Order: sequence, then C-alpha cells, then structure tokens
Amino acid sequence: MITLLLIVVVVVIGAIGGMKIAPAYLEFYSVKKAVTAIARGDMRNATVADVRKAFDRRAQIDNITVIGGPDLDISKEGGDIVISFAYPKKVELFKNVSLLIEFSGSSNR
Repeated sequence: MITLLLIVVVVVIGAIGGMKIAPAYLEFYSVKKAVTAIARGDMRNATVADVRKAFDRRAQIDNITVIGGPDLDISKEGGDIVISFAYPKKVELFKNVSLLIEFSGSSNR
C-alpha cells in the first residue's frame, strides 16, 4: 500500500510540473511558427525594420508577449532571410522551486 501511495505522489507531482511547463513550450512554438512564416513569406527585399514590424504585427495577432521585434537577430544566408531568437523563461513549479528554460530558435532550423 505504501508503494502504491508513493507511486501516486510521484505521478501527481510529475503531472503538476508538466501542466506548469507546457504553456512555456506552447508559447515557444508560437514564436517559432511566427518567425518561420515571416522568413518564408515575401520578405526577400525587406529591410531589418520591415521584418521586425512584421513580427510585431504577427505577435499582436498571436498574443506573443515574451519576445518582440527588437529582440530578433536578422541576417541573410544565400539570399534568404534568417531570423533567430533566444529568451529565458522562468516557470515557478512550487513555492520556492523554479525552473529556468532558455529557449532559442531560428527560421532555418
């Protein structure tokens, strides 16, 4: 009986942790999707300011608040625009226990 109780406690703690971490990953995938869509769009002759404005518009629509246009690293590789980003996300798991996740991504990965 004690073994079963310990297994249930571990599963519940794991489930609570997963439910707190999942929104951070969903937000990361929203940012990655927006960056990829902008880079694959009709932006071949766009300036850095145009790309940042396009991201800010997309972020407003997709409710992305963790990163903004000025936080993007924009470069060209082989005539294609490559947009990179990186940001930390702190997720509070329990009272005094937090998890720091450092997200990074690019439009070509």
